[in-house]
Amino acid sequence: MAPPPPPSEQPEAAAAGAGAITKVLIVMAMEKEAMPLVNEFKLVRAEESIFPKGATWTRFHGNYKDLHIDLVMPGKDVVFGVDSVGTVSAALVTYASIQALKPDFIINAGTAGGFKARGASIKDVFLASDVAFHDRRIPIPLGKLSTGDSLDMSPEDEAAILSNDATIKDMEGAAVAYVADMFSTPAIFVKAVTDIVDGDKPTAEEFLNNLISVTEALGVAVTKVVDFINGKCISDL
Repeated sequence: MAPPPPPSEQPEAAAAGAGAITKVLIVMAMEKEAMPLVNEFKLVRAEESIFPKGATWTRFHGNYKDLHIDLVMPGKDVVFGVDSVGTVSAALVTYASIQALKPDFIINAGTAGGFKARGASIKDVFLASDVAFHDRRIPIPLGKLSTGDSLDMSPEDEAAILSNDATIKDMEGAAVAYVADMFSTPAIFVKAVTDIVDGDKPTAEEFLNNLISVTEALGVAVTKVVDFINGKCISDL
């Protein structure tokens, strides 16, 4: 398979009309979450890095219908060899990707914990339009998606999240939103539930048990989102 053209040579979606979305950036945290989408969109790993020297960030890219898609991840921690999850990694790779790729639209896709008290179940996929941090200890209103740097939840986090009616919690969304807003790049958040935060099973155990099947559901949902935005302008969304 021939590699896709570099960003400077990406095809224009002339048939879609002036101002149509042509470049979509998908930001994800974990390789296991991302591979169903890499396969679905037939993306290939970038041979040359567009990121600063030393960055472990990974990029897949390719063309799908009228869109050029770049999928980026923070990659593996150089010391521990695990996926670099959390707000810091997400913010950094989002910033660098916006600067290098100039996307028209950002999709932050990934897994999340859900609250059964708010109606969330395993494999549910949520489209969040509003996000906030829950562990900064700053009294701000929360949206449906709440973000923090821990997989589990402290009593303080639980009180903040539940009192503000959050349905799902993740470890990247609000960080991606912060950077996207800084550069006036529209973003949405697609999150599939791997574990029930207020359930009776250990979070880490439930997350690992459900990760593969839930990422398949996530892949289907993100594909539907990409199909929906194909050929549209931001004002159409």
